Amino acid sequence: MAKLCIIFVLCSLVIISIVAAGGLKKGPEAVEKWFTNIPYAKEKLTKLHFYFHDTVSGNNITSYSVAQSNMTFKSPTLFGLVSVADDPLREGPEPDSKIVGRAQGIYSSASLEELGLLMTLNFVFTDGKFNGSTLSVFGHNPVFDKYREMSIVGGSGVFRLARGIATAQTVWYNLTTNNAVVEYTLMVLHY
Repeated sequence: MAKLCIIFVLCSLVIISIVAAGGLKKGPEAVEKWFTNIPYAKEKLTKLHFYFHDTVSGNNITSYSVAQSNMTFKSPTLFGLVSVADDPLREGPEPDSKIVGRAQGIYSSASLEELGLLMTLNFVFTDGKFNGSTLSVFGHNPVFDKYREMSIVGGSGVFRLARGIATAQTVWYNLTTNNAVVEYTLMVLHY
């Protein structure tokens, strides 16, 4: 009976500490405490690499056009077209490679002279050590340039106060369907 009580108490303590730790990680008190430790925290650099799979037509569409101007389809750059995306982020360019997160946000054609998108995306990580954390990407994406560079302007979870650069390179693009696979490499400074 004594052994059973000790096991019960130990299991209860473990469960309580797990629940308490999980609750504190996301509550305002935990965030406030996290900020008080910033003067003592060491900034680190994390490199992330994944593939953004944007499907605008066919099966399993992940990005939809939601607005356009009166001149959008008269414009060679589709100026004024606004799309909302919930695209999978995958380990590889293959459509069946492991999903590591989602790219959720808005991109719009914002250039009259080139096909240049204004990207406002959250990379929401759903796997591995960054599960539950996000990075916010904002910037100009001239889609036909070989390499593009956008700003990382913040984040949450492991990436609180993040900043850095996201580089993009198109791996595959279908002119008929407008579906694309884009390779992303992120260099992120965070605490």
